[in-house]
Amino acid sequence: MKKIFLFALIGLGILSACTTQTKTKSMELPSEWKHTTNIYEVNIRQYTKEGTFRAFEPHLPRLKDMGVKTLWFMPITPIAQKNKKGTLGSQYATSDYTAINPEFGTMDDFKHLVNEAHKMGFNVIIDWVANHTGWDHVWTKTNPDFYLKDPKTNDFQIASGMDDIIELDYKNPAMRLAMIDAMKFWVREANIDGFRCDLAAWVEVDFWQQARPEVEKVKPLFWLGEFDELDNPDYGKVFDASYIWNWMHKTKDFNEGKASFTDLKTLLSRYSAIGDQSMRAWFTSNHDENTWNGTEYEKYGVFAQPLAVFSITWNGVPLLYNGQELPLRTKRLEFFEKDPIPWTGTNELHGFYKTLLNLKSSNPALRGGDPAVKTHLLNTTANDKVLAYVRKKGKDEVLTVLNMSKETVDFRIRDENISGNYKNVFENTTRDFAQDTGFLLNPGGYAVFKK
Repeated sequence: MKKIFLFALIGLGILSACTTQTKTKSMELPSEWKHTTNIYEVNIRQYTKEGTFRAFEPHLPRLKDMGVKTLWFMPITPIAQKNKKGTLGSQYATSDYTAINPEFGTMDDFKHLVNEAHKMGFNVIIDWVANHTGWDHVWTKTNPDFYLKDPKTNDFQIASGMDDIIELDYKNPAMRLAMIDAMKFWVREANIDGFRCDLAAWVEVDFWQQARPEVEKVKPLFWLGEFDELDNPDYGKVFDASYIWNWMHKTKDFNEGKASFTDLKTLLSRYSAIGDQSMRAWFTSNHDENTWNGTEYEKYGVFAQPLAVFSITWNGVPLLYNGQELPLRTKRLEFFEKDPIPWTGTNELHGFYKTLLNLKSSNPALRGGDPAVKTHLLNTTANDKVLAYVRKKGKDEVLTVLNMSKETVDFRIRDENISGNYKNVFENTTRDFAQDTGFLLNPGGYAVFKK
């Protein structure tokens, strides 16, 4: 009787559904892992000589060892050919929201990659370009009313400053539903764990308010938006994390002598005032910055590494761009042409990132967006040159000290928020801060301790 019942379940597909549901329920939900995760942006085109999903897969063990938790894949959909830029075109000018760019492989290849990543404990999010498409997207033929029209030309409206893409009309309810269905497609078909939403603030906020609960009827997801919450506070109520454009520009200005250290600390206090309903995604590089504005070393000079330490130990979620572990000191990856990352087999900063990323994911004091974690800026004898802070949750504490000057600084911490024994996570040495609070940091110097 039991065998007959088992065969009946298999025939109806119920057993398979139950098994899948059990697996899904056993996995940690984004509402929890978002607090301890980090994000590693993958440019499939440039990651390997082949530029394919399959060629990327062998890098997964190395990234896992480095402490990477969430993989963000730049757009994986086909690229529009009409008015495309360069030889290969922009990955952000899609021609079909529910297909795979043949440059990268097949749908089965992508599903295989997601499955392998999940087996190794990674989360997977994909880039979603909702504001615009390429000129020969399938909708331009099937649903031309989905697009804004230029009254001067009576043709599709070109997106601001980018003539290879055209803008969608979010006043059209049918277009919105089609967009939501396309997003659901990737969750159902490939079992992805979330979206990085390109130019999120160029799309009406009420679309995201409509889309998120609808798409999450398939499963809970993580949402990273390309917008700065200081400028777009309403979007922060929808997304789990957002960009820090103001900080990125201000730190570049600081390196160039156009902004003061006080300006940086004032901006930090504005970000902190947003609260923990959402998080900020801190970074020193990404695909746009690397290509168009320079590597982190070109933009920040001696502050490149202390700012990387800051990005991982401050309140929020750290974001890395592929190749930063090499590092790409002066290498700017081409956007519209084939230009592989020059992997050497030796990643100079693998250990640096491994130490910090593992600390971020394992130490409760570094949980992002957790109101139970308190961040204290510390008083030092060099407050005009040093950024020192401790983050605390219960008995767990992480102390970060950054030399934000271009000179060697000899200083002491003088703050009641620091006491007792702490371990230097890079040097594996212990210090009793009741006895010794002194530091001597070279330009670009940093130190991180855990209690």
